[in-house]
Amino acid sequence: MPRNFWMITCNEENFNITRGLEFTKQGLKSEYRRKVQRVEKEDRLLFYVFGIRKFAATATVTASYKEVESSVWQNEGSATWPYLIEIKPELVLDEEQYITAGLLAHRLDYVRRWPPEDWYMAFQGNLHLLPKGDFFLIEEEMKKLKFGREYLRDAPPAPVATGSRNRKQRRSGGRRDAAPKAAPSAAQA
Repeated sequence: MPRNFWMITCNEENFNITRGLEFTKQGLKSEYRRKVQRVEKEDRLLFYVFGIRKFAATATVTASYKEVESSVWQNEGSATWPYLIEIKPELVLDEEQYITAGLLAHRLDYVRRWPPEDWYMAFQGNLHLLPKGDFFLIEEEMKKLKFGREYLRDAPPAPVATGSRNRKQRRSGGRRDAAPKAAPSAAQA
């Protein structure tokens, strides 16, 4: 079971390198050593491509990080990629299916620290720890795009809330088919 949910941000060129490796390996930047050390086997990854501001894939970590001498990923600015984790793909969208992040940003807890018009600033850097709910919200939208009607048809029904009753049920004593109680007549009062 995953402990952490991460978002990897990279440019389109580096994302395509990972795609070319069939999502079996992912490089991580040097300035994120402390975060990289927290990445564990079974953690989940979300890929965000910052040049086009889109979510493109999810994966699962299969082996913790190791340091490597050289990397196949292109440097972004002065950042190098000395850390490598092994991964396996979970959900990889086709390019025309990539999700524009701005469509989901307002629904993410992670982005709430930034002004709404600057949501994209939340995704600067290479490695971000995401709330579990945010990760699954994005992945669920990705599944809908990837699998279409088949996914929606096969999806389990939404859970039914059992802890609270709606106002009509409370008035009727909990029975949905019960008629509302009549006001007492003057003779009963």
